[in-house]
Amino acid sequence: MGILIRLAITAVSLWIATLVIDGIDLTADSAAGKVGTLLAVAVIFGLINAILRPIIKMLGCGLYVLTLGLIALVVNGLLFMLTSWIAGELDLGFHVDAFWPSAVLGALLVGVVSWLLNMVVPDGDD
Repeated sequence: MGILIRLAITAVSLWIATLVIDGIDLTADSAAGKVGTLLAVAVIFGLINAILRPIIKMLGCGLYVLTLGLIALVVNGLLFMLTSWIAGELDLGFHVDAFWPSAVLGALLVGVVSWLLNMVVPDGDD
């Protein structure tokens, strides 16, 4: 049950990012289509973060130390752009226009909103 709650929280975070940040577009005709697209993108984003983030952190641990962790903003933006590319390849209506203003800020916003919602909403593990 906890994974479904986290999926929903990520989808809500992505939806908020599409509302707040210009350059992150959600193109679906109906509300059900938007919800389905957001859930699918949340799954893609979760899989990318679960698979690639540990590998990137392990290989780039020197850069994390050298930049005092600021490289994480760039890595998160790149993973967000990868999510957008995969969503485009799967014909999902989710697109991130540019790296710096959209992807980095979008990934930062999704991370902060997800963290806040995870603090508020119990996931069943507590």
